Amino acid sequence: MSSTRRISWTAATRDMRADRAALPAGFLTARATVEMLVRTHRPLVVAGKYDRAAIMAHASAAAKAHQLRMGCTWGDAMSLGLKAAWQVAKTAHRAAAH
Repeated sequence: MSSTRRISWTAATRDMRADRAALPAGFLTARATVEMLVRTHRPLVVAGKYDRAAIMAHASAAAKAHQLRMGCTWGDAMSLGLKAAWQVAKTAHRAAAH
């Protein structure tokens, strides 16, 4: 007994879109904070290499601001700050390579 299985491509692509991670609340603000700190303080990429101390400092500053705004735990705020700082750093690294 064989049965034919049909795939609904519309449903499959809808499920794939739903599986994508949404941006956490405050992520865009945290990224903007890191970008502002890069312009006014220290760059995240120096001589083609990541400046991890600068990344950590900017992530910490963004986390403090996020925690004040959202009232979340330090761990959640720091996680968001690090994600934002590394995203900005990777963008700067790619820009420096070209």
